[in-house]
Amino acid sequence: MSKIRSICVYCGSSDGINSTNKDAAIILGRAIAAAGIRLVYGGGSRGIMGAVARAAAEGGGKVTGIIPEFLIQHEWHKNQHLENSEIILTKDMHQRKHMMFEKSDAFVALPGGIGTLEELVEVLTWSQLGRHNKPIAIANIDNFWSPLMTLFNHMQDEGFFHSAALARPLIIDRAEDILPTILTEAGLNDVGRINTEGDAGIIERM
Repeated sequence: MSKIRSICVYCGSSDGINSTNKDAAIILGRAIAAAGIRLVYGGGSRGIMGAVARAAAEGGGKVTGIIPEFLIQHEWHKNQHLENSEIILTKDMHQRKHMMFEKSDAFVALPGGIGTLEELVEVLTWSQLGRHNKPIAIANIDNFWSPLMTLFNHMQDEGFFHSAALARPLIIDRAEDILPTILTEAGLNDVGRINTEGDAGIIERM
């Protein structure tokens, strides 16, 4: 596993109703900056997305936002430009997701909506298909993602989650543990996956 130089954070463009979501974003953004790692995110200035970017930038970190042109008026404002940051415009969502993947060495899913879910599932699918071995962390803040984990385990029980060992996300409950867990995972072995042979479930809780 190569050194973690950049981390992509998938998250909501709104705050949600639980204040711990935004708190987790701030903690993660600060930790990424303190570690000298670049933050790659969806480019928005609102909600959890904006919070993680501001925290990273204010902490002296480098930030790359990637956003489709059609979302500029809805999610990004020029007067909220961050220090040490760049905004990359793409033609569509497909190009945005591909560029986020290419520029990142690991992925984190904070709480978010259907867009966050879609991004997370896609990067998990690519991992299951053997297209990458980059660490993928699910930040299960206040059990936000627990229903999804239940579904993943159900898929495996029903025989639909093939090559599950290749798509085993790191499930992390505390924002403070996200970055340390990813960095530990990156150094465990050549394929960047924890040895979980004998574990019946697809989810490994850290």
